[in-house]
Amino acid sequence: MVKRSLQGSVTGIEQAKKAFAHKGWTQENLAFEVNLKTRQPIWRFFSGRPVERHIFIEICSVLSLNWREIAANPPEEFSESKELSAAEFLDIDALVQFVRSQRFDKIQDQCGTLQLLDVSRPVRIDDIYIDVNIMEEIASLQWLEFADLQKFTSKEFDRFGLGEVSQIEMAGITAVETYSKLRVLGKPGAGKTTFLQHLAIQCNRGRFAANRVAIFVTLRDFADESRVAGEFNLLNYICKEFLTCGISDPSVLETLLLEGRVLLLLDGLDEVLHQQSIGVVNEIRRLSEKYQKNMFVVTCRTAAKAFNLRRFTDVEIAPFSQDQIAAFAQKWFTALTKTNIQNKQEQAIEFIKKLDLPENLQFRRLAASPLFLHLVCWVFHHQNKFPNQKIAFYKQCLDLLLGKWDETKAIERDEVYEGFLLPQKLKLLSQVASATFDQGNYFFEQHIVEQYISDYICDLPNASTEPEELQLDSEGVLQAIELQHGLLAERVRGIFSFSYLTFQEYLTAQKIVASYNLQALEQPLERLVSHITEPRWREIFLLTVAMLRSADFLVLLMKQEVDALVAQDPYLQKFLTWTSQKSLATPESVAIRAFYFALARTPHLTWYFALVCIFDQDIFLDAALDNLVMECKSNFADVYECNEALSSALTIAQDAGLHQALQQLKDLLPDPEQSRERIQTWWQTSYPAWIEELKSAIAKHRNIEHDWHFSPQQQEVLQQYYDANQLLLDCLNSNGEITDVVRQEIEASLLLPRKELFEQEWQGGKQNS
Repeated sequence: MVKRSLQGSVTGIEQAKKAFAHKGWTQENLAFEVNLKTRQPIWRFFSGRPVERHIFIEICSVLSLNWREIAANPPEEFSESKELSAAEFLDIDALVQFVRSQRFDKIQDQCGTLQLLDVSRPVRIDDIYIDVNIMEEIASLQWLEFADLQKFTSKEFDRFGLGEVSQIEMAGITAVETYSKLRVLGKPGAGKTTFLQHLAIQCNRGRFAANRVAIFVTLRDFADESRVAGEFNLLNYICKEFLTCGISDPSVLETLLLEGRVLLLLDGLDEVLHQQSIGVVNEIRRLSEKYQKNMFVVTCRTAAKAFNLRRFTDVEIAPFSQDQIAAFAQKWFTALTKTNIQNKQEQAIEFIKKLDLPENLQFRRLAASPLFLHLVCWVFHHQNKFPNQKIAFYKQCLDLLLGKWDETKAIERDEVYEGFLLPQKLKLLSQVASATFDQGNYFFEQHIVEQYISDYICDLPNASTEPEELQLDSEGVLQAIELQHGLLAERVRGIFSFSYLTFQEYLTAQKIVASYNLQALEQPLERLVSHITEPRWREIFLLTVAMLRSADFLVLLMKQEVDALVAQDPYLQKFLTWTSQKSLATPESVAIRAFYFALARTPHLTWYFALVCIFDQDIFLDAALDNLVMECKSNFADVYECNEALSSALTIAQDAGLHQALQQLKDLLPDPEQSRERIQTWWQTSYPAWIEELKSAIAKHRNIEHDWHFSPQQQEVLQQYYDANQLLLDCLNSNGEITDVVRQEIEASLLLPRKELFEQEWQGGKQNS
């Protein structure tokens, strides 16, 4: 028998103390991590005294140490001559503890670490794992009318459960406790394998299913070995795995299974090649039905749910919530960065703060997936910000899904669409994205997307012209895209969408740019510009500007379209002429035009514009006067507030005529100490003339109109005009390839009336000639 206790060597204890100091913990912290009620075993460990074997090994594991390097006179590997058979254990609990002790190192080695993308060293699962939530109802198995999905906005798109089919989530570990036979579905990178590894580690430590033995099987490896052996026998496969832990008696496993003492974790059903899948599924069924008292958990990509596992309950891993994203980020920056503890925590806090900013919405959408959240953290860590060049990040994500993710896990897939290279896959997906987005569809029925795929296949060399064969090919390609890449997802029965709206937007922009570059024609950009007043196209504009080799032509087209929105309305042209007059001979003329544009339409925001945008005495005065009118119009019953507003304006007003007019109006206000009845009388008799005199004084001395009478239609047009100008400005300030000449020309002419635009064009033409 193996000795029951271990103690550290002198050099081993010194090594352990250094690892412990690096963690920055107390002995109480370490005891908690090892699941001990007191810190006495921790004290004994660091004092070089004997500690129970499993506790010694767990302490070393938590400190990321090899226990054999720490222990004094570590025991040899277990051989067949030292082991006991199941018959020698009269108590099944003793057999469970023996087997777990024998296999402890095996499970720790098999499941205790993760190899994250672009990270050169393994990461302990405890350092990065976040508890996952699951949904008991599979969205893609539910029935919902296509028309019901069409009402969802882009903000609602990324919700996993849509509208009426949304549901309450359950902790993943609770689901395993609730259902003895569970199949966990999820998108690529959703955390399915990590969840199973976490279950194995927790069981190994006695924190979950403490009366069971955890067995972790990668189904791809089982299928490969079965193919070589010529038979599928999961029991024999596990017995061979037990043999590597010094357990050669098959009756040990048989006894555990008959007593229902096994937690069997089967990972990656979707990773088994099609020709082997039937044998693997039959073995899972046979074992789960023969040994029903055990716990079985199988993972599989959602798109491969067609494999029928009788009496298994299907659940689906939910996307990360905001709280889970924050918790993951805290762990990620602590585990994977090499700065001190305080800097790690500060960077995690900064990451979470910036992720919530509106301009980082696309990153926040992707962060719901553990795979992409890791990439977002990785990029942020190296730049201490989110990348301005979003297209490079999106390209990395797409390359990952379209091939590299399976490659990193050494997964061999069936050649459903043999010969499709990465550029061809991107071209096909771009055509689907562009066609559906252009029609305003975030969701599309299966036959629609299959038709797009069929149209693409028809253009390939040596493509079949037989309708039935084309149909079968398009169905196969759709299944491959859904299963292998997860880029298209079946949201409800027969209705698909891109798994992330960000990818539909990116691929749509890519299609526009590819068409423009290939055809050397203006139509693709002209069609894009026709959507300039539609908010859902905003990201497409920004992505297209960033992708074009030269974005000059596009931003000039945008400027023409923006100016055309208000060109035919005389009253709106009069309004723009006024805003232009207020900004004459001022270096910050564009910003001042924007201020007066907002002053006339949203007066309550003018103080914000004045304080944040421009530090100019005239601007502050006009903002104070506008605030004065607002206070006196909306809150005149409080005479004190009106007095205060007038006093503020008087302290800023330097023009003698305006100052005198305001002082006279202030003198006309009733004394705030008067009775409410007298103030109310003044309000009824004198106020109407007083407020008109105030507005007249402001109009005379400051040229400010307070009564622009825009119709509802004009209000809508002005809002579109303002938003489109903001979009144009955002495009100019992006990382697109725009020449300085074009940038300056557009910036100088923002928010100008048509007459002044013509004058600028004439002056420019005259100078060029």
